[in-house]
Amino acid sequence: MRDGPKGRFQARGENMHLEDSSVPVGYVKYINGKIAFLLAGLALLCVLILISISVGSVRIPTVDVLKTLMFRHVSERLDVVVFNIRLPQVMAAVIAGAGLSVAGAVMQSVLGNPLGSPYTLGISQAAAFGTAFSVMVMGSGVMLSSATDAINVAQPGITATTAFVASIVATGVIILVAHLKRGAPEVMVLAGVALGSLFTAGTMFLQYFADDVQLAAMVFWTFGDVARADWRELGVMTTVTGVAALFFMFNAWNYNAVDAGDETALSLGVHVRRVRFSGMFTASLVTSVIISFVGIIGFVGLVCPHMVRRVIGDDNRFLIPGSCIMGGILLLAADTAARLAMAPKVLPVAVLTSFVGAPVFLYLIIKGYRK
Repeated sequence: MRDGPKGRFQARGENMHLEDSSVPVGYVKYINGKIAFLLAGLALLCVLILISISVGSVRIPTVDVLKTLMFRHVSERLDVVVFNIRLPQVMAAVIAGAGLSVAGAVMQSVLGNPLGSPYTLGISQAAAFGTAFSVMVMGSGVMLSSATDAINVAQPGITATTAFVASIVATGVIILVAHLKRGAPEVMVLAGVALGSLFTAGTMFLQYFADDVQLAAMVFWTFGDVARADWRELGVMTTVTGVAALFFMFNAWNYNAVDAGDETALSLGVHVRRVRFSGMFTASLVTSVIISFVGIIGFVGLVCPHMVRRVIGDDNRFLIPGSCIMGGILLLAADTAARLAMAPKVLPVAVLTSFVGAPVFLYLIIKGYRK
């Protein structure tokens, strides 16, 4: 028992030490929970990759898939199926899902709007117009039928390039309008909605004057399908998505500050307009590259960030990698289900993501958006 001022001071000091030590312990548990979620998501993604490579018109045992991926030359047949057919499609689904999801997460953060996504801002519609323009004006709409009667666009390089340019033009207009209005986030959203309507009208105008072959080419491209990406296109998608994700992680603290409000961010020394413009441009660049190769895939960039946010919160240090992982999981699972749902026919993955994404997003709205 301590008596006197000295004893009371020592007891008070011990109590303060105990209270202070409890803060780091709680914070460590808080961080560990988020890290555990990310690790669990990575583990689930790896399992889905193996399952997706295994299933299809030709089923391959998972053990044989692992042996082929690790050692190769298990058999010539497995090498062809895994490395030339299954693996490019699986990795394209993972990279496309990750890129679209992280782009949506950053757009929602810098705009302060839960509806921010590549689709709602008109970037996807601009890519569709670019494709229609390529088919009608640049002659990339000649259709070729393979031995299996699958329809392919004869000049996919021209089509992808034109779609990319149209998406970048849409992004530039949105950023220009926002710059003239001093970077107001609601202006970006409204400009995106207006551009989406404009590009949709332009696409419909071109489709009205298209012949049967040209119309088929336009419709075929708008069906988002990760199977059309080869190793070269996958390399471009991976590079752009990886660099963009690193850029987003580098600016995660700035995005957290912007989430707290422009005034708060400015008081912390954050250049709000620069952060908003650079984030929007990088997110749009990722989106443009992905949709120019695989077509329009909706709801991934809108739904996945909200799903992650409801589990681990708004901290962009964890929300950004979590959105990448969740986007890869969702699009890969949807692509695998699309290949199996109507086998031997393959359903475009964009159809399934829209069917699944709309009810999920309505559920998130009903449950409430937690900011």
